[in-house]
Amino acid sequence: MNRSLNRLHLYNTLSRRVEPFAPLDPACPTMYVCGPTVYNYVHIGNARGPVVFGVLAALLRRRYGGLRYARNITDVDDKINAAARELGAPISAITDKYAAAYREDMAALGVDGEFAPDIEPAATAHMPQMIAMIERLIADGHAYAAEGHVLFAVASFDGYGKLSRRDPEDMLAGARVEVAPYKRDAGDFVLWKPSTDDLPGWDSPWGRGRPGWHIECSAMAEAHLGPTIDIHAGGIDLQFPHHENEVAQSECAHGGQVFARWWLHNGMLNFGGAKMSKSVGNIERIHDLVRAHPPEALRYALLSAQYRQPLEWSDGLIEQSVRTLDRLYGTLRDLADVQAEPEIPASIEAALDDDLNTPAALAEVARIAGEARKAASSGEKAALKSQLLGAGRVLGLLQQAPAAWFARGASNEQDARIQALIDERIEAKQSRDFARADAIRQQLAEQGILLEDTPQGVRWKRA
Repeated sequence: MNRSLNRLHLYNTLSRRVEPFAPLDPACPTMYVCGPTVYNYVHIGNARGPVVFGVLAALLRRRYGGLRYARNITDVDDKINAAARELGAPISAITDKYAAAYREDMAALGVDGEFAPDIEPAATAHMPQMIAMIERLIADGHAYAAEGHVLFAVASFDGYGKLSRRDPEDMLAGARVEVAPYKRDAGDFVLWKPSTDDLPGWDSPWGRGRPGWHIECSAMAEAHLGPTIDIHAGGIDLQFPHHENEVAQSECAHGGQVFARWWLHNGMLNFGGAKMSKSVGNIERIHDLVRAHPPEALRYALLSAQYRQPLEWSDGLIEQSVRTLDRLYGTLRDLADVQAEPEIPASIEAALDDDLNTPAALAEVARIAGEARKAASSGEKAALKSQLLGAGRVLGLLQQAPAAWFARGASNEQDARIQALIDERIEAKQSRDFARADAIRQQLAEQGILLEDTPQGVRWKRA
């Protein structure tokens, strides 16, 4: 496509086309990303949105000089209630633990600094805002109270379905809504529901209760970003019913104002050919993965496919990402004596401007590294190293010292095995058993491990 190198284009789920992005406030775009429900450790599929939309956040900050980015924490939910009941503990004992674990996991994946949200609103801290929004919806005829519940009247909003583009029957089937006698229409969804004494609850005009899931994000987005936001993002699995319901209740609560101007949805991670989900049981928890593999390789893997497409997750993908980073860090190691400051290449910005085309950006990183390995003059080496560091910076890659990267390797177990063979080779050479030393070098070479004897010792890298 013939697009300006300096203009960001994003696919808008609402319009079903790629559109040039322009924020309402040129000095400070706004973005809201749906965060986790903190009742357990999250799986790697839950990291794709924060990683890729973190890259977008950093781009927006560079481009516009400011950003208001909120990513929420859902800390009141029936799953949380069930986990707390099972442990015989208050919900805060569950949510505090797993919210902290989530933040730790995100930081491990590099979702910090310029890639992190500015605001992390928690649902339980916004009960007054939720109640106030529900009261406005009732006053304007878009919601009604019934038997301790408050429900949104779907028929009151003509635009219902415009985001997911489903017909009413499909939406009703897809939502798996509860059929209840107190509903005027089967598709009406809960804004507030009563709590029994054994459940967490808050006082409200409709009795002690707790919010429905959908109203939480609408109220938090309004509280921190205003009635209309530039970008709302999340997984494609949230498009309906969660995001569709957010549109309905927010636009009705704001007198018809547009809720979100751009809707961005990342594709799902598949594992073994099926969508990764807790209900199926085919999950890979971030908490475990970052202890078994270099977190930067996990981040690279999450960026290796265009964000709107599904991504097949596998051990092979992780290992391929490790090998690629080995080559890139090997290039930086070879350029250790070259002085250079990070400089973002125009080709990298152009790739990200094209609907966050991270595969194209990673291809550019590989191209720059390849040219750097062939560079002859010191000036050319410095320029290419600057580009490599700058390209890595905007993607959250290549920011650690090469020695730190190679100290971690693919995994502790694999590192130990490689190092044991290297130590054996050193001993063989010291014993003048050169045949054994050569055999070990050949054995490692067949595994894709190349050895380099230097005055500082033996260095290794993957071919």
